Amino acid sequence: MNAHLRDLLLVVTLASVAATPTSGQAVAPAVGPANSSTQAAADFSGVWVHPLWPGFEQPLSGPGPVTNRSRRPSGVGNTSQFVGDYANPILKPNAVEVVKKHGEISLSGVTYPTPANQCWPQPVPYIFWNIGIQMLQQPTKVTFLYFFDHEVRHVHLNQSHPANVTPSFYGDSVGHYEGDTLVIDTVGIKPDRPFAMVDVYGTPYSKALHVVERYRLLDYEAAKAALERDKENLRIPRNDSGLSVDEEYKGKGLQLQFTVEDEGVFTMPWSATMTYRRAMGKWPEYVCPENRYGYYAGKGAIPFSDRPDF
Repeated sequence: MNAHLRDLLLVVTLASVAATPTSGQAVAPAVGPANSSTQAAADFSGVWVHPLWPGFEQPLSGPGPVTNRSRRPSGVGNTSQFVGDYANPILKPNAVEVVKKHGEISLSGVTYPTPANQCWPQPVPYIFWNIGIQMLQQPTKVTFLYFFDHEVRHVHLNQSHPANVTPSFYGDSVGHYEGDTLVIDTVGIKPDRPFAMVDVYGTPYSKALHVVERYRLLDYEAAKAALERDKENLRIPRNDSGLSVDEEYKGKGLQLQFTVEDEGVFTMPWSATMTYRRAMGKWPEYVCPENRYGYYAGKGAIPFSDRPDF
């Protein structure tokens, strides 16, 4: 089983029976209009669940993210094999080779390392795979909590990126409200690090990575329909992990629409979506335990001996 899927299913099982600029280059301000308010026009606070795994939802039109060439009989992506579609026209030749290599590893029955299964900080937009998020809104910033390994992102409101952005694991994120939509602009995502990828298929990124996120609330029926349209990802069954959709809640859902640009890797900008509904239960405690032995196909999670030492 893919280690990423193993991690996710472990959560469910235990609970119920988972354009950065060059340093020194000035960056154009990414704030809202002069009259932008630091006060949120919409309440995004609380726990949200994306009950599909592991990839992004495809856009209704236009270029979209890399998808899985390996499919289940039902037609959805095969979560036991991550074989990225290296024929996607968004990929430059260097990225094609990287995605193709990761797919070959997966087809051989081995799980390749990712920031998630190696317990490393997950960059934007890779981190969006998390099925559970919390948003904490304050007058000057928005904080994102991700269930997997307690990762945290801070978004400063109504500010510009620094003239000299220091690359970091999550990058420099600034945001503003446009009416009832929260817009976040992220640059400076560190590329010279292990497991530098934007998705679970190993798609790489460069120092030119630039991600724009737009969060807004959706009516109940629209959020439900958006999730039902998704034919790429596996639907996570109801469970007691705390990261299960509250089917009794008929209020608004949350939708993230994001656009990715990276002239070092992609031939064009591409977009994707993540749709969330309210969670049922409490926010789970989930720690990614480091294990230098790993857990891959046909290999135990810890070293063992055929015979006891006593």
